[in-house]
Amino acid sequence: PKGVLVTHHNVVRLFKATEAWFNFDEHDVWTLFHSYAFDFSVWELWGALAYGGRLVVVAYLVSRSPEAFYDLLRRERVTVLNQTPSAFHQLMEAEAGAGAADKLALRYVIFGGEALELKSLRPWFERHGDERPQLVNMYGITETTVHVTHRPLTMADMERSTGSVIGRRIPDLQVYALDRHLQPVPVGVPGELYIGGAGVARGYLNRAELTDERFIADPFSGKTQGRLYKSGDLGRYWPDGDIEYLGRIDQQVKIRGFRIELGEIEVALLQHPAIEQVVVVAREDEPGDKRLVAYVVAQEGPAPTVSEIISRMKGKVPQHLMADADVQKAPLPDVSELRGFLKEKLPEYMVPSAFVMLHELPLTPNGKVDRRALPVPDQERPELERAFLAPRDTLELQLTKMWEKVLGVEPIGVKDNFFDLGGHSLLAVRLFAQIEKSFGRNLPLATLFQAPTIEQLADILRQQGWTSRWSSLVPIQPGGSKPPFYCMHAGGGQVFFYRDLAHRLGPDQPFYGLQIRTLNGVQMPHTT
Repeated sequence: PKGVLVTHHNVVRLFKATEAWFNFDEHDVWTLFHSYAFDFSVWELWGALAYGGRLVVVAYLVSRSPEAFYDLLRRERVTVLNQTPSAFHQLMEAEAGAGAADKLALRYVIFGGEALELKSLRPWFERHGDERPQLVNMYGITETTVHVTHRPLTMADMERSTGSVIGRRIPDLQVYALDRHLQPVPVGVPGELYIGGAGVARGYLNRAELTDERFIADPFSGKTQGRLYKSGDLGRYWPDGDIEYLGRIDQQVKIRGFRIELGEIEVALLQHPAIEQVVVVAREDEPGDKRLVAYVVAQEGPAPTVSEIISRMKGKVPQHLMADADVQKAPLPDVSELRGFLKEKLPEYMVPSAFVMLHELPLTPNGKVDRRALPVPDQERPELERAFLAPRDTLELQLTKMWEKVLGVEPIGVKDNFFDLGGHSLLAVRLFAQIEKSFGRNLPLATLFQAPTIEQLADILRQQGWTSRWSSLVPIQPGGSKPPFYCMHAGGGQVFFYRDLAHRLGPDQPFYGLQIRTLNGVQMPHTT
């Protein structure tokens, strides 16, 4: 979408500055795997030609077939392979199926284009070790000429790190992690990455205003013509001088007033031993209902049979899973298990409301994850357990239909918990508006703390004389022998978000919230 003015000088100095690391020569065989509209192709083309090596142009259909591409690597004796992590993941699977790891001639596998999760490389390291081929992670930007940093990878890196370590700057570049005032942030603190030095391009073709916005004066170099490129990427320095890539700044989303870094959720999910790849996005399939969705690929392992999948999914198998039922994958992790796993690591508002299990992530022609091709979450719930209990009378059936419509989840059992299904205060308002419209009962939202299931809520609605005190005092967890703990509401007046804290303090800790009176039908709020 933007033409970047990159000079011959920018490219030549890239190879001179990295020469000592790679020692490319006329015996190397490279592939042109990527589109020449993608900056990775500059590295592939001139890496081969500048050193007198051989360049194998990969046909488009071959690049789309990991098995065919793996066969080409063996047949052509390719020594230098450049890949996005997503494309390499599919290549690893093709190799596992071919069972011919010893026939590769690779010296280097160089990653770029997107974040690399080190844990995903385990199957490769277990087959090849970490010396030949040498795996290298290189963070790069088109506007700073393909590559910015360099980091050789080892098995030890995989064991001690869950993030995307991108290493250290190429010698003729500078990389700064800065705050919004263009001040360097301390070691370990995230900041936006700014790149200066010999790789910075001239700017954008016929886009003077955008060039001025992104290519700014360098306040650190002391050179009047010095410039920094404002990358829009988040990163932080480690104490040893390495840089960790943390994702795009524009991947920060705001849901129900909470600012959320999608990359932080992805990193947390990747710590689960059953997960190999994950992408988290914010979707708004229903206008006004923005929610987090996690797309998960399981670790390799024994393939489940079709009957096992059907049994586990209770007959509710999405089509994209059935089509790949014979793929060699470990059993897909249980969604309720993943949700519980995340709740131990993240606040509840960062736990996705939907999990979509895939056998592989869709890719763009450049080998990056194609976020626009990720499927709409199926409302069916593959994590249903044997304890699922369907509605038993007309009232429970009416409530179930309301819950399914409000939560965007189905089927819902009468013993399912509103909060565990992704319910929050805004959805509770919609639900109780429906209840008032259908049953003529105006209940306080805090009733959900006392009756968080359809079964319990139905019991309350059956009691014609039942009334709830419209009180500012909300008993979130009234039982227990310890001194009661009280929490005031935040700016919105609600106390729903305290439920997770109350749960973590344990069943012996009485916990009460104090919410604003106007939420309970009282027109005059407290002023002191």
